[in-house]
Amino acid sequence: MADLVNTYRAQAEKAQADADSATLENVRERNLRAAQAWTQMAERQERTERGRAVREGAAQARAAIALGVE
Repeated sequence: MADLVNTYRAQAEKAQADADSATLENVRERNLRAAQAWTQMAERQERTERGRAVREGAAQARAAIALGVE
């Protein structure tokens, strides 16, 4: 899943670079919006991965307790 975060971040960087090099205002604005969207997707994916890790850790802890393993 980290690949998704890296992909989203790479797309955000590309969109930002495209915005920086754009000569037309509407193209610049479009690319800035795209960069922001890609960044938000990366952040959302990171939150999802952290939440998943916490849930999986809790599930493993419950399973260990149920089995009497510490």
